[in-house]
Amino acid sequence: MNRIAVLTGGGDVPGLNAAIRAVVRRAGEKGLEVTGVRDGWRGLLADDLVPLSRDAISGILPKGGTILGTSRTNPLRDADGIARIKATLARRGIDAVVAIGGDDTLGAACRLSREGVAVVGIPKTMDNDVRGTDVTIGFDTAVNAVMDAIDRLHSTTESHHRIMVVEVMGRDAGWVAAAGGLAGGADAVLVPEVPFDLEEVCAALRRRRATGRRFSIVVVAEGAVPKDGAAQTVRDAPVDAFGHARLGGIGAVLAREIERRLEVETRATVLGHVQRGGSPSAFDRILATRFGVAAVDELVAGRTGVMVALRGTTIVTTPLDDVIKGTRTLDPAIGALTRLFW
Repeated sequence: MNRIAVLTGGGDVPGLNAAIRAVVRRAGEKGLEVTGVRDGWRGLLADDLVPLSRDAISGILPKGGTILGTSRTNPLRDADGIARIKATLARRGIDAVVAIGGDDTLGAACRLSREGVAVVGIPKTMDNDVRGTDVTIGFDTAVNAVMDAIDRLHSTTESHHRIMVVEVMGRDAGWVAAAGGLAGGADAVLVPEVPFDLEEVCAALRRRRATGRRFSIVVVAEGAVPKDGAAQTVRDAPVDAFGHARLGGIGAVLAREIERRLEVETRATVLGHVQRGGSPSAFDRILATRFGVAAVDELVAGRTGVMVALRGTTIVTTPLDDVIKGTRTLDPAIGALTRLFW
């Protein structure tokens, strides 16, 4: 093995540059060249690559986003997608690929592995919903962003005696909502895994006001649904290349219903992409670095078709075939913990 490629696919998160940096540094120690792929799988389809030297990665550790760019390009949509990627790799003399991404990126990586391409995956997503790992790159930074927002909202919400509904990301998994809500001291947390009873939520908020607490903060994941409703999607928004509809709007709906039922001024705040921007936390920088180093080590050892992962405090590997079996939803014990503070 002489040359490896590294790409970042799907939504950006803080910590991607730390992983790229670690791949380049470890590969250099092993005598390997590294080529960067621009904009995820699109770069391999279009032969849009750039050499990554030690100088090229200088200073990127604290930067958010990804110096390589990203996209939601699905290489499996076209019948000749796999063949085009293989042709690019052969033409460029690339022996293996490190794919940094979430479920969709790793799903494509798994398909490539089955087609004979040497691939190692690195899990990233602020949603923390990738199977086979306890934590993904970007999750810790996102939780800190949610916590900080709730801390800031506490003062204005309390001053005006309002109820504030905070809508956070988390399509099918409530990890960000639960962890951010717990850390920020939210008074109710609503997650996709457990359809919520609106009257039960309102009853909890009434009890708070009855005890003299004249304000409340409700955290709701964008994919949360009422027991008698469906997920809120952005009207007229097209699905992405992997078939996902754009979610959003549950916060406004919830705020409107709470205000109507409780007759208390209620506002909605959507944190949106603020959660996935900015500089990575110390935890994400270290995790991404460990993942990048481990990915190169797996390639050098000839172990491919796997994803590096964190179990407890140890870096392990998980077969990509197992990673793609479904979404890793919120641990029920964490969900139950949020209920303690209603």
